[in-house]
Parts: sequence; C-alpha cells; structure tokens
Amino acid sequence: MNPEKDFAPLTPNIVRALNDKLYEKRKVAALEIEKLVREFVAQNNTVQIKHVIQTLSQEFALSQHPHSRKGGLIGLAACSIALGKDSGLYLKELIEPVLTCFNDADSRLRYYACEALYNIVKVARGAVLPHFNVLFDGLSKLAADPDPNVKSGSELLDRLLKDIVTESNKFDLVGFIPLLRERIYSNNQYARQFIISWILVLESVPDINLLDYLPEILDGLFQILGDNGKEIRKMCEVVLGEFLKEIKKNPSSVKFAEMANILVIHCQTTDDLIQLTAMCWMREFIQLAGRVMLPYSSGILTAVLPCLAYDDRKKSIKEVANVCNQSLMKLVTPEDDEPDEPKPVLQRQAEPNPDDSLAKQEGTPSGGPDGSCDSSFSGGGGSVFTPASTERAPVTLHLDGIVQVLNCHLSDMAIGMMTRIAVLKWLYHLYIKTPRKMFRHTDSLFPILLQTLSDESDEVILKDLEVLAEIASSPAGQTDDPGPLDGPDLRVSHSELQVPTPGRANLLNTPGTKGLECSPSTPTMNSYFYKFMINLLKRFSSERKLLEARGAFIIRQLCLLLNAENIFHSMADILLREEDLKFASTMVHTLNTILLTSTELFQLRNQLKDLKTLESQNLFCCLYRSWCHNPVTTVSLCFLTQNYRHAYDLIQKFGDLEVTVDFLTEVDKLVQLIECPIFTSLLCWHVQSRPGNLLHSRPRAPSLPDCSEGRGSGPRPRGSTGVVRPRARSAQMGRKKEGRCPKDRRGDPGGEGRSAPAALGREEPPTPDQGPVRPAHAATAEQRLPASVPPAAVRAQPRAAPDRRQFTSSPEGAESGFPQHRLRRAAAAL
Repeated sequence: MNPEKDFAPLTPNIVRALNDKLYEKRKVAALEIEKLVREFVAQNNTVQIKHVIQTLSQEFALSQHPHSRKGGLIGLAACSIALGKDSGLYLKELIEPVLTCFNDADSRLRYYACEALYNIVKVARGAVLPHFNVLFDGLSKLAADPDPNVKSGSELLDRLLKDIVTESNKFDLVGFIPLLRERIYSNNQYARQFIISWILVLESVPDINLLDYLPEILDGLFQILGDNGKEIRKMCEVVLGEFLKEIKKNPSSVKFAEMANILVIHCQTTDDLIQLTAMCWMREFIQLAGRVMLPYSSGILTAVLPCLAYDDRKKSIKEVANVCNQSLMKLVTPEDDEPDEPKPVLQRQAEPNPDDSLAKQEGTPSGGPDGSCDSSFSGGGGSVFTPASTERAPVTLHLDGIVQVLNCHLSDMAIGMMTRIAVLKWLYHLYIKTPRKMFRHTDSLFPILLQTLSDESDEVILKDLEVLAEIASSPAGQTDDPGPLDGPDLRVSHSELQVPTPGRANLLNTPGTKGLECSPSTPTMNSYFYKFMINLLKRFSSERKLLEARGAFIIRQLCLLLNAENIFHSMADILLREEDLKFASTMVHTLNTILLTSTELFQLRNQLKDLKTLESQNLFCCLYRSWCHNPVTTVSLCFLTQNYRHAYDLIQKFGDLEVTVDFLTEVDKLVQLIECPIFTSLLCWHVQSRPGNLLHSRPRAPSLPDCSEGRGSGPRPRGSTGVVRPRARSAQMGRKKEGRCPKDRRGDPGGEGRSAPAALGREEPPTPDQGPVRPAHAATAEQRLPASVPPAAVRAQPRAAPDRRQFTSSPEGAESGFPQHRLRRAAAAL
C-alpha cells in the first residue's frame, strides 16, 4: 500500500494500524474509526461516511495485501456499529466487500469476514432482509468450509439470520425460492444440512407459506433423503413429515398434479427409505386429490405395480403400494368411458392423443416448462409427465398409456406373480368400467392374454380367464365382423351360439337359440367369443403340455364364467374342421371327460340326458359330429344321452377298428366311467332287466343289456375272449357279500367264472341285493367286502385267470408302460 496516498478522512495512524499484522493494533484502529464515524453521524455528514466506507472497502478489504484485508474487514464492522440504525442506508457498500472475502484462500481471513458480517447483521437486523439472498448464498458456502473455526463462525451468523427471519414478516419468499432450488441439489453433506435447517425454519414461520412452492424443492428433498449421513436423513424425514401434515390440513391449496411426476420417479428408486417415503406420499395424494391424479395413472402404475411383488424384506413398501393401487383403481368410473361412437385406435406417440379435447379446453397446462401434457408410458427408469390443470376442465382418463403399461408388465415373464395378478385385475376393471375404450386395445392384448394361460400360477390363470371371459361376453365387443379368424371355413355356426337379446347392444337374436331372458345370469356372447375359442384350441394344439396339465382346469373355469353350452358347441364345431386328427381325438377325449365328470356341467348333462328341446337336440348333433374323432367318446356320449340302440350298433363296429394300446386304454377308461355315478341310470336299467330280478317287471330298455355287456354277433378280433360284463361282476360281488366264494376256475378262458352263461343268455337264479357296483381294479377284495367277512374268506377267492394268448407278450403294451392286467381287461371288452 502506498503510504503517501491520501486516505482522508482516515488519519495516517489509523491507516498504519489497519495494515499491521497484529490483531490488537487493528482493533485499536477500528475503535478510532468507530469514533470518527459517530462524529459524522452526529453532524449528518453522509458524504464523509460514504467516503470512509468506500476507502475501507476498496483500499483495504479488497486489497492484495492480506493484513490490509483484515484491517478493512474490522474497519467496516466498526463503521456499522457506529452507524447503528442508520446502517441500513449503507448495507450494500458494507456487505459486498465482506462477502467477497468469503472466497479467500486464507482460512483466517474467511473467519474474520464471517465475524465482520456477523457484527454488521447484528446491528442492521431486519434491514438486511432485502439482501438475504446474497447472505444466504455466502453462508451456504461457509457451511461446507473445511476449517472448523470458519464453520463455527458461520453457524453463529446462520443462527442470527434465522432469528431475524423468524421475527420479521417482510421475508421475500418468491425471490428466495430460485436460490433454494439451486442450492438444494448440493452433494456436500454440510451444505445439505444447512439447506434442510433453513427449510425447517421457513416452514415454522406462520407468515411464510412454503407449501405453495413445494413442487420447486420436493425433488431436491428426496435427493437429500438418500444421503449417507443418518443425521441428515433424519432431518430430511422430519421436513417431509411436516410438509405432509400441512398437506393433509390444507389439501385445497396443494398443487398435487405438479408433484405427481416427482413422486412417480422416486417411487422407482432403489433406496428403500426414499421409495417408502415417496410411496406414502403417493398414497396420500391419491386419497386426497382423487380424480386429479387420473391423468398420471400410467406413471403411477409403472412405479406401483413392481412393488406388489416384493418379499417380506420390503413388506412396508409392498403394503403401501397395494393401497395406492387399490385407491387408484377406484378412481376409474363408468363416466370415463366415451359416450359417443368409438374411434379407431390411436397409436402412442406417432399419432395424435385421443384426448386432445382436454388440451383444447384447458389451453396451455400450467406447471410444465413447455406446457405439454403427456402421460404415456416410458420404458426408462422414470416416466416423465407434465402436470395438467384441473381447475378449468374435467379430468380425462388417458387409457392408451395405462394399457401400454399393463401390456408391458404382463409381457414380462420375469415379473412377480402378485404384479401379474394386479395387472389382470386392472384389465378386468377397465373392461367393466370403460368397455368402449378398452375394446380398441383388445387386438393387441388378446395374444398376451392367451400366452398368460401358460403361467405357472393358478391364480394368474384364473384372473386371466376372467379377463378373457369378459372380453368374450361384453356387449361392447360385438361388431359386424368378428375379426380375422385363421381361415374362411372357420367362421361358421355363429347362428347356433347364444347371443344377447335385442335390448343389449343391438346384437343379433337368431331363431333356434336359447333366449337369454330365461337365464339373466348367463353371459352374452359377442364377436370375440368364437375367435377366443379358435385361438384357445390352437394354443392347446401347439402346447400339448398345456393341454395335459391345465386343459381341463381352463375349460372348467370357462364353463363357470361363460355359458357351458356355447363353449362345447363352438369347440365341437371348430374341432370338426381340425386337420390334425390326433389332436382332435385328444381334445374330444378331454372335453368328453369334462362333460361326464365335472360338477360345473351338471345342468348341461341333464339337458343332454333329456333331449326334449330343440336346443338340446342341436347340441347333441353338433357334439356327436366332433365326438366321432374318438370312437370310445362317441359311445360314452350315446350312453349319456340314453341312445342305447345306437351305442349297441357302434360297439359292433369296434371289431373293425385297429386295436392299439391307445384304443385299449380309452376302452378301459370307458369301463371305469360306466361304473361311476354318471351312468347310474344305465346300471339301474341293467339290473332291472335281468331275468328273475324282482324289478324285472319294468319295461326293458331297448338293447341296453346288449350294449352294456357288448353282446352281439358282430365280428371280434382274433384272440378276444369275451366282452364287458358289469352284470357278471355285480353278481360275483353279491355272492362275496354273502360269504360264498366260487370254486377255483383257473381254467376258465373267460376269466369271470359264471359270466359265460350270462353271455349266452341263460337264466340264472335270483340274487340278493348286490349293493353299489365299484370298479374291480380300484381296491383289493378285503376293501370291497364288509368288515364282518373274515380275511380268510377273501384269500380263498381265486383270481380270475385272464386270457394270456394275445396281450401278455405284446411288445406294444410292454413299451407303453400300461399295466398288463388293464390291457387284458380292455381287450376283454372287445
């Protein structure tokens, strides 16, 4: 510093002391400056006051010499003390050089600068609020200072500023928010702690409504919540908790839509605390804001659905996510469906948004940088949505984005079971509440829904079948053209399906079908029903494991969800044109087993037993044509419908068929079915028609004993030893109940003892009540006899000697792994 330079009104002694390296001498100089400035204040000499401040600022505080800078800082603090209340008139000149020293490389100089600013602010008090932003910016830097003394000094200054802000009602929050939004993204833990402490203070001030500016800082708060320091995370939790309490108290003043996107992003983070907190906020937003959140449904589902598959380690997140999912689903109501005619499906981002009318009504939505509103699903980690105004226009459900999200999650085979179930529940809910809009997306959803039938979980398959059944029965799905079917000859027999009454969606009601007014609970069939049946059979054909493992399960559930008569009618019609005859035979056998044994088809069986109505007769004819793919199932259908004469004629034709292991297996299964309760009427007629029976006075069913015993003059394959004789086996069981065992007839080639005379039509003495007929191979003799019969009597009963002339050494039977005694039993039926 040039000693000859004029620093008036500062005396040379003051100048020399300010440049001294000793703090005590600089302090003496500061006291002289304070006395000098007081005189100028008393004289109201503002010119000299400004000159002193300018000299201390330019020549000392901003000097290149470190001791001069220290002297300038203490001199400026002395000026402020001398000015007292009038210091507010010179705050800019006093503060700016001090803040410049905050960036000095010398830590002691930064500490002196902090001390000087503390004295200046302490004197000025509320007058410093217009300069709060520059003070806050400087303090935020000192909060992260590595020197502990500097940090300690900054904390003192920080507390002083907080007291001033709390006491004053002139704080400029609007001007402060941009600075806060910028500083909140600092990665330094001390700076983050400084920011959080200030947000807590501002939130506690009654005159400061920080909730209005929460969308500006919410993202930064969630960033701080992921800090490694436990203390900072705890402070941030407290801040977010206070904000959430304020939101619950004043939901009408909260900008829910502007914060929805922020929550969607943080609900997808890997940090458990951030994800749980964001999910809790999302739950409150959905419950408080209601339909305001609907435009952001696709983003919310993107964040919530994966959480539903979490295990017990993230049980809290899973539970909150489930509440969010259920609450959001309740917001979708029938009013979200379009009342006008459906428009063509509009594709994602390449084509216009189908809800452009909302944007036209609202003008430019608020809250977004570009004023756009896009709620389509994004494949990235966080979907981007800009908030839409909900004050001037009704909320519109953007279904395209929702369906895209659901489609994406359902296609992902790696996703959890609970998530897949939730997706299917959403699809079902949307088809119920908004069928017109949803049927625009059915063509894209249909293949994925069919693929989901191969899922490992039964619950997933059940929900999937509910969705498919709703698609196939909803009146909104009826169109003039049922859609592309895989062949011109497959689109047949639609007139034979049950269709809705004219009052529902103006669908056809062809004559000859059962009227739905007879059964209001019967679902209606639309144009997708036949397409569904075709694709289901194609999937069974391409995935035989699916047919074997889940085929019966799927068809039985569909019979509960839809009309069983329609299902069997359509499948039989489709199988009639199946080119793969082996698959057709297998499928017919599966359907026949379901028809005969499933409790879900009790009414349909009764309908086929009577054949009194035109509908039941048409159904029998349709089933019969397809059942001819499998001879044994054809006979069983005749037994079910009590067409015994025709069954007798069919059995006579069995001798002309090629005897294979598969054929013998099916014959054996038919024998088992005949002895089950489904064919009770057949067995009852058989017993009543026996000669000498007390009930023999009742009319004999035409050819019933003949077809049930396989009696006739038709040709039989070489080596065949006999026929199926339920009567002979029943008589034998009756004798066993009395304790009378026949003699050993090991040489009897028929293998059934007294059955030969019965086969020849000879009269037998009357027998007592035989009791229920059970399969001979289902249990041992001890299990079939009453407990009163001693085991010795059972052991005395010799086993019937089967005919071993043909099947015991059959290589085909040996390779198949089928039990030899059942092969012989099936062969005996021929």
